[in-house]
Amino acid sequence: MAHGEYGPKLSRAADVLVRDLMCVKRGESLLIAADTGTDRAAVEALQDSGYRQGAKVASLILAPQLPFQGALADEYMPSHVRAAINECDVCIDLCFPYLAGSKAYDHAMHNNRTRYFLGADVGTEELIRLMGKVDLDTLLEVGDVFGAYVQEHTGKECRITTREGTDVTFALAKPDGLGLAKATKPGGYFMPGTVLLLPELKSVEGTIVVRHFFHEYYTESAEPVTLKIKGKVQDVIGGGSEHKVMRRSIARAGNGDYGYVVHFTCGIHPAARLTGKSFMEDQRVMGSNAVGLGLPPWEPGGGENHPDIVFTMQSIWIDGQPIVKDGVVVGPPHLREAMKKLQPVFT
Repeated sequence: MAHGEYGPKLSRAADVLVRDLMCVKRGESLLIAADTGTDRAAVEALQDSGYRQGAKVASLILAPQLPFQGALADEYMPSHVRAAINECDVCIDLCFPYLAGSKAYDHAMHNNRTRYFLGADVGTEELIRLMGKVDLDTLLEVGDVFGAYVQEHTGKECRITTREGTDVTFALAKPDGLGLAKATKPGGYFMPGTVLLLPELKSVEGTIVVRHFFHEYYTESAEPVTLKIKGKVQDVIGGGSEHKVMRRSIARAGNGDYGYVVHFTCGIHPAARLTGKSFMEDQRVMGSNAVGLGLPPWEPGGGENHPDIVFTMQSIWIDGQPIVKDGVVVGPPHLREAMKKLQPVFT
Protein backbone atom coordinates (compact mmCIF):
# COMPACT_ATOMS: atom_id res chain seq x y z
CA MET A 1 0.00 0.00 0.00
CA ALA A 2 1.52 3.30 -1.07
CA HIS A 3 2.47 5.83 1.58
CA GLY A 4 0.68 8.61 -0.31
CA GLU A 5 -2.70 6.87 -0.17
CA TYR A 6 -2.91 7.63 3.57
CA GLY A 7 -1.28 11.06 3.55
CA PRO A 8 -1.25 13.03 6.79
CA LYS A 9 -2.98 10.32 8.86
CA LEU A 10 -0.07 7.95 8.38
CA SER A 11 2.50 10.72 8.90
CA ARG A 12 0.87 11.75 12.17
CA ALA A 13 0.69 8.14 13.42
CA ALA A 14 4.36 7.64 12.59
CA ASP A 15 5.28 10.80 14.50
CA VAL A 16 3.33 9.63 17.55
CA LEU A 17 5.33 6.40 17.57
CA VAL A 18 8.75 7.78 16.70
CA ARG A 19 8.68 11.21 18.40
CA ASP A 20 6.16 10.88 21.24
CA LEU A 21 6.38 7.23 22.32
CA MET A 22 9.98 6.30 21.47
CA CYS A 23 11.26 9.84 22.15
CA VAL A 24 13.67 9.85 19.19
CA LYS A 25 15.94 12.90 19.34
CA ARG A 26 18.18 14.73 16.90
CA GLY A 27 21.43 12.89 16.29
CA GLU A 28 20.24 9.53 17.61
CA SER A 29 20.57 6.33 15.60
CA LEU A 30 17.16 4.91 14.64
CA LEU A 31 17.03 1.37 13.27
CA ILE A 32 13.82 0.05 11.70
CA ALA A 33 13.99 -3.74 11.55
CA ALA A 34 11.63 -5.27 8.98
CA ASP A 35 11.28 -8.43 6.91
CA THR A 36 9.84 -9.45 3.57
CA GLY A 37 6.34 -9.59 5.08
CA THR A 38 6.43 -6.07 6.55
CA ASP A 39 4.20 -3.34 5.12
CA ARG A 40 6.64 -1.18 3.15
CA ALA A 41 4.53 1.97 3.48
CA ALA A 42 4.70 1.72 7.28
CA VAL A 43 8.50 1.42 7.10
CA GLU A 44 8.74 4.46 4.82
CA ALA A 45 6.48 6.52 7.10
CA LEU A 46 8.60 5.68 10.16
CA GLN A 47 11.79 6.46 8.23
CA ASP A 48 10.38 9.84 7.20
CA SER A 49 9.39 10.59 10.79
CA GLY A 50 12.89 9.72 11.98
CA TYR A 51 14.35 12.18 9.48
CA ARG A 52 11.91 14.85 10.66
CA GLN A 53 13.24 14.38 14.21
CA GLY A 54 16.80 14.78 12.95
CA ALA A 55 17.78 11.17 13.64
CA LYS A 56 20.27 9.04 11.70
CA VAL A 57 17.93 6.49 10.15
CA ALA A 58 18.59 3.04 8.74
CA SER A 59 16.27 0.20 7.77
CA LEU A 60 17.29 -3.44 7.87
CA ILE A 61 15.29 -6.04 5.95
CA LEU A 62 15.40 -9.68 7.05
CA ALA A 63 14.94 -12.03 4.12
CA PRO A 64 13.43 -14.51 4.48
CA GLN A 65 11.26 -13.92 7.54
CA LEU A 66 12.42 -15.65 10.70
CA PRO A 67 10.58 -18.95 11.22
CA PHE A 68 10.13 -18.36 14.97
CA GLN A 69 10.32 -15.49 17.44
CA GLY A 70 12.44 -15.00 20.54
CA ALA A 71 15.20 -17.41 21.50
CA LEU A 72 14.03 -19.87 18.84
CA ALA A 73 15.12 -17.34 16.19
CA ASP A 74 18.76 -17.24 17.32
CA GLU A 75 20.12 -19.85 14.92
CA TYR A 76 18.39 -18.16 11.96
CA MET A 77 19.53 -14.59 12.65
CA PRO A 78 22.51 -13.20 10.69
CA SER A 79 25.36 -11.77 12.74
CA HIS A 80 25.06 -8.32 11.14
CA VAL A 81 21.45 -8.12 12.35
CA ARG A 82 22.56 -8.86 15.92
CA ALA A 83 25.26 -6.21 15.62
CA ALA A 84 22.88 -3.57 14.26
CA ILE A 85 20.37 -3.98 17.10
CA ASN A 86 23.11 -3.59 19.67
CA GLU A 87 24.55 -0.44 18.04
CA CYS A 88 21.47 1.80 17.80
CA ASP A 89 19.76 4.18 20.19
CA VAL A 90 16.25 3.13 19.10
CA CYS A 91 15.12 -0.06 17.36
CA ILE A 92 11.57 -0.26 16.00
CA ASP A 93 11.01 -3.95 15.31
CA LEU A 94 8.43 -4.64 12.59
CA CYS A 95 9.58 -8.22 12.01
CA PHE A 96 7.00 -10.96 12.45
CA PRO A 97 8.01 -13.31 14.00
CA TYR A 98 9.74 -10.68 16.12
CA LEU A 99 13.20 -10.23 17.63
CA ALA A 100 12.24 -9.75 21.31
CA GLY A 101 13.60 -12.55 23.46
CA SER A 102 16.45 -13.44 21.10
CA LYS A 103 20.09 -13.23 22.17
CA ALA A 104 20.45 -10.11 20.05
CA TYR A 105 17.58 -8.50 21.94
CA ASP A 106 18.98 -9.60 25.32
CA HIS A 107 22.39 -8.09 24.52
CA ALA A 108 20.79 -4.82 23.46
CA MET A 109 18.75 -4.71 26.66
CA HIS A 110 21.99 -4.80 28.67
CA ASN A 111 23.98 -2.20 26.73
CA ASN A 112 22.50 0.73 28.68
CA ARG A 113 21.71 2.43 25.37
CA THR A 114 19.07 0.83 23.17
CA ARG A 115 15.36 1.56 23.41
CA TYR A 116 13.48 -1.28 21.68
CA PHE A 117 9.89 -1.20 20.44
CA LEU A 118 8.04 -4.45 19.64
CA GLY A 119 5.87 -3.58 16.64
CA ALA A 120 5.67 -7.08 15.11
CA ASP A 121 2.96 -7.26 12.43
CA VAL A 122 1.80 -3.63 12.66
CA GLY A 123 1.31 -2.22 9.16
CA THR A 124 -0.09 0.98 7.75
CA GLU A 125 -3.72 0.59 8.81
CA GLU A 126 -2.81 -0.76 12.26
CA LEU A 127 -0.32 2.07 12.79
CA ILE A 128 -2.96 4.67 11.94
CA ARG A 129 -5.52 3.18 14.32
CA LEU A 130 -3.23 2.24 17.21
CA MET A 131 -1.03 5.36 17.16
CA GLY A 132 -2.97 7.97 15.22
CA LYS A 133 -6.55 7.52 16.39
CA VAL A 134 -6.07 7.88 20.14
CA ASP A 135 -4.51 10.43 22.46
CA LEU A 136 -1.27 8.74 23.55
CA ASP A 137 -1.03 10.44 26.95
CA THR A 138 -4.60 9.46 27.84
CA LEU A 139 -4.06 5.86 26.70
CA LEU A 140 -0.93 5.56 28.85
CA GLU A 141 -2.67 7.23 31.80
CA VAL A 142 -5.63 4.85 31.72
CA GLY A 143 -3.31 1.89 31.29
CA ASP A 144 -1.45 2.99 34.42
CA VAL A 145 -4.70 3.23 36.40
CA PHE A 146 -5.78 -0.26 35.32
CA GLY A 147 -2.29 -1.67 35.87
CA ALA A 148 -2.06 -0.16 39.36
CA TYR A 149 -5.37 -1.79 40.30
CA VAL A 150 -4.06 -5.16 39.13
CA GLN A 151 -0.81 -4.68 41.06
CA GLU A 152 -2.71 -3.76 44.24
CA HIS A 153 -4.36 -7.17 44.04
CA THR A 154 -1.18 -9.22 43.70
CA GLY A 155 -1.84 -12.64 45.22
CA LYS A 156 -5.62 -12.38 44.81
CA GLU A 157 -7.68 -14.70 42.62
CA CYS A 158 -8.50 -13.64 39.08
CA ARG A 159 -11.19 -15.41 37.06
CA ILE A 160 -11.68 -15.00 33.29
CA THR A 161 -14.63 -16.33 31.27
CA THR A 162 -16.10 -15.99 27.79
CA ARG A 163 -19.44 -17.01 26.33
CA GLU A 164 -17.59 -19.43 24.06
CA GLY A 165 -16.51 -21.56 27.02
CA THR A 166 -13.36 -20.10 28.56
CA ASP A 167 -13.39 -20.38 32.35
CA VAL A 168 -10.01 -20.13 34.03
CA THR A 169 -8.77 -18.98 37.45
CA PHE A 170 -5.33 -18.05 38.78
CA ALA A 171 -3.54 -16.05 41.46
CA LEU A 172 -2.23 -12.70 40.25
CA ALA A 173 1.55 -12.30 40.29
CA LYS A 174 3.42 -9.00 40.46
CA PRO A 175 3.38 -7.37 36.98
CA ASP A 176 6.69 -7.49 35.11
CA GLY A 177 7.30 -7.19 31.39
CA LEU A 178 8.01 -4.85 28.50
CA GLY A 179 7.32 -1.23 29.37
CA LEU A 180 3.95 0.35 28.57
CA ALA A 181 5.26 3.90 28.83
CA LYS A 182 7.19 6.52 26.89
CA ALA A 183 10.72 5.39 26.08
CA THR A 184 12.67 7.83 28.20
CA LYS A 185 15.38 5.31 29.14
CA PRO A 186 16.97 2.18 27.68
CA GLY A 187 14.85 -0.97 27.69
CA GLY A 188 12.05 -2.80 25.94
CA TYR A 189 8.74 -1.11 25.09
CA PHE A 190 5.39 -2.42 23.93
CA MET A 191 2.49 -0.97 21.95
CA PRO A 192 0.12 0.74 24.45
CA GLY A 193 -3.49 -0.36 24.67
CA THR A 194 -3.31 -3.52 26.73
CA VAL A 195 -3.02 -4.33 30.44
CA LEU A 196 -0.88 -7.23 31.66
CA LEU A 197 -2.35 -9.88 33.98
CA LEU A 198 0.51 -12.11 35.12
CA PRO A 199 -0.43 -15.38 36.85
CA GLU A 200 1.40 -17.37 39.47
CA LEU A 201 2.34 -20.11 37.03
CA LYS A 202 1.25 -23.17 38.96
CA SER A 203 -2.04 -21.58 40.06
CA VAL A 204 -3.66 -21.48 36.59
CA GLU A 205 -6.53 -23.93 36.30
CA GLY A 206 -9.49 -24.32 33.97
CA THR A 207 -10.42 -24.22 30.30
CA ILE A 208 -9.56 -21.78 27.51
CA VAL A 209 -11.50 -21.81 24.23
CA VAL A 210 -9.97 -19.79 21.39
CA ARG A 211 -10.09 -19.30 17.59
CA HIS A 212 -7.18 -16.90 16.95
CA PHE A 213 -3.61 -18.20 17.25
CA PHE A 214 -0.06 -17.00 16.80
CA HIS A 215 1.87 -20.25 16.84
CA GLU A 216 4.08 -20.38 13.73
CA TYR A 217 1.96 -17.69 12.04
CA TYR A 218 -1.14 -15.70 12.99
CA THR A 219 -4.44 -17.17 11.85
CA GLU A 220 -8.09 -17.77 12.68
CA SER A 221 -9.67 -21.21 12.77
CA ALA A 222 -13.31 -22.04 12.02
CA GLU A 223 -13.11 -24.73 14.71
CA PRO A 224 -11.97 -23.47 18.13
CA VAL A 225 -9.12 -24.96 20.12
CA THR A 226 -9.85 -25.96 23.71
CA LEU A 227 -6.96 -25.95 26.17
CA LYS A 228 -7.20 -27.84 29.45
CA ILE A 229 -4.93 -26.34 32.07
CA LYS A 230 -3.89 -27.40 35.56
CA GLY A 231 -0.63 -25.63 36.33
CA LYS A 232 0.72 -26.56 32.91
CA VAL A 233 -1.29 -27.12 29.74
CA GLN A 234 -2.66 -30.66 30.02
CA ASP A 235 -4.38 -31.12 26.67
CA VAL A 236 -5.10 -29.44 23.35
CA ILE A 237 -8.46 -30.35 21.81
CA GLY A 238 -9.92 -29.44 18.43
CA GLY A 239 -8.77 -26.68 16.11
CA GLY A 240 -9.13 -28.50 12.81
CA SER A 241 -6.11 -27.97 10.57
CA GLU A 242 -4.43 -25.84 13.27
CA HIS A 243 -4.48 -28.65 15.86
CA LYS A 244 -1.09 -30.15 15.00
CA VAL A 245 0.55 -26.74 14.58
CA MET A 246 -0.69 -25.63 17.98
CA ARG A 247 0.48 -28.84 19.66
CA ARG A 248 4.00 -28.72 18.25
CA SER A 249 4.28 -24.97 18.91
CA ILE A 250 3.35 -25.33 22.59
CA ALA A 251 5.72 -28.30 22.96
CA ARG A 252 8.54 -26.42 21.22
CA ALA A 253 8.15 -23.46 23.59
CA GLY A 254 8.14 -25.84 26.56
CA ASN A 255 11.39 -27.61 25.64
CA GLY A 256 9.53 -30.67 24.43
CA ASP A 257 6.75 -30.61 27.02
CA TYR A 258 3.64 -28.46 27.40
CA GLY A 259 4.47 -25.41 29.46
CA TYR A 260 2.56 -22.88 31.55
CA VAL A 261 0.34 -19.92 30.85
CA VAL A 262 2.94 -17.14 30.96
CA HIS A 263 0.55 -14.18 30.75
CA PHE A 264 -3.02 -12.98 30.27
CA THR A 265 -3.95 -9.46 29.12
CA CYS A 266 -6.90 -7.11 28.70
CA GLY A 267 -7.22 -4.86 25.65
CA ILE A 268 -8.32 -1.26 26.28
CA HIS A 269 -7.60 0.53 22.98
CA PRO A 270 -10.66 2.52 21.81
CA ALA A 271 -9.75 2.48 18.09
CA ALA A 272 -8.42 -1.08 17.71
CA ARG A 273 -10.36 -3.41 15.39
CA LEU A 274 -10.63 -7.18 15.40
CA THR A 275 -9.65 -7.91 11.79
CA GLY A 276 -8.05 -11.32 12.18
CA LYS A 277 -5.04 -9.95 10.25
CA SER A 278 -2.88 -8.44 12.99
CA PHE A 279 -1.86 -10.19 16.19
CA MET A 280 -0.75 -6.88 17.69
CA GLU A 281 -4.01 -5.07 16.97
CA ASP A 282 -6.48 -7.88 17.71
CA GLN A 283 -5.20 -8.27 21.27
CA ARG A 284 -5.75 -4.54 21.94
CA VAL A 285 -9.44 -4.50 21.02
CA MET A 286 -11.57 -3.62 24.05
CA GLY A 287 -11.92 -6.77 26.13
CA SER A 288 -9.54 -8.95 24.09
CA ASN A 289 -7.03 -11.23 25.79
CA ALA A 290 -3.64 -12.41 24.52
CA VAL A 291 -2.56 -15.54 26.40
CA GLY A 292 1.09 -16.62 26.24
CA LEU A 293 1.85 -20.35 26.44
CA GLY A 294 5.28 -21.65 27.34
CA LEU A 295 8.01 -20.98 29.87
CA PRO A 296 8.90 -17.76 31.73
CA PRO A 297 12.20 -16.01 30.95
CA TRP A 298 13.92 -17.34 34.08
CA GLU A 299 13.53 -20.99 33.02
CA PRO A 300 15.89 -22.56 30.42
CA GLY A 301 14.51 -21.95 26.94
CA GLY A 302 11.86 -19.55 28.24
CA GLY A 303 10.97 -16.03 27.21
CA GLU A 304 9.35 -14.45 24.18
CA ASN A 305 9.54 -17.67 22.15
CA HIS A 306 6.09 -18.76 23.30
CA PRO A 307 3.00 -19.04 21.10
CA ASP A 308 0.09 -16.73 21.89
CA ILE A 309 -3.66 -17.16 21.55
CA VAL A 310 -6.22 -14.35 21.37
CA PHE A 311 -9.85 -14.40 22.46
CA THR A 312 -12.38 -11.58 22.76
CA MET A 313 -15.38 -10.39 24.77
CA GLN A 314 -13.95 -11.62 28.05
CA SER A 315 -15.34 -11.13 31.54
CA ILE A 316 -12.90 -10.65 34.44
CA TRP A 317 -13.29 -10.86 38.20
CA ILE A 318 -10.50 -9.91 40.61
CA ASP A 319 -10.88 -10.99 44.24
CA GLY A 320 -14.54 -11.72 43.51
CA GLN A 321 -15.29 -8.24 42.14
CA PRO A 322 -16.44 -7.82 38.52
CA ILE A 323 -13.96 -5.76 36.51
CA VAL A 324 -14.89 -6.50 32.88
CA LYS A 325 -18.21 -7.83 31.56
CA ASP A 326 -18.34 -9.11 27.97
CA GLY A 327 -15.45 -6.83 27.03
CA VAL A 328 -16.70 -3.70 28.83
CA VAL A 329 -15.03 -2.34 31.99
CA VAL A 330 -17.71 -2.27 34.71
CA GLY A 331 -15.74 -1.58 37.88
CA PRO A 332 -14.49 -0.43 40.25
CA PRO A 333 -15.85 3.15 39.99
CA HIS A 334 -12.46 4.88 39.61
CA LEU A 335 -11.54 2.51 36.78
CA ARG A 336 -14.88 3.11 35.02
CA GLU A 337 -14.28 6.84 35.25
CA ALA A 338 -10.78 6.49 33.84
CA MET A 339 -12.07 4.42 30.90
CA LYS A 340 -14.51 7.21 29.97
CA LYS A 341 -11.50 9.30 28.97
CA LEU A 342 -10.61 6.80 26.24
CA GLN A 343 -12.27 7.98 23.03
CA PRO A 344 -11.09 7.43 19.47
CA VAL A 345 -9.71 10.45 17.59
CA PHE A 346 -11.51 11.03 14.28
CA THR A 347 -9.66 14.04 12.89
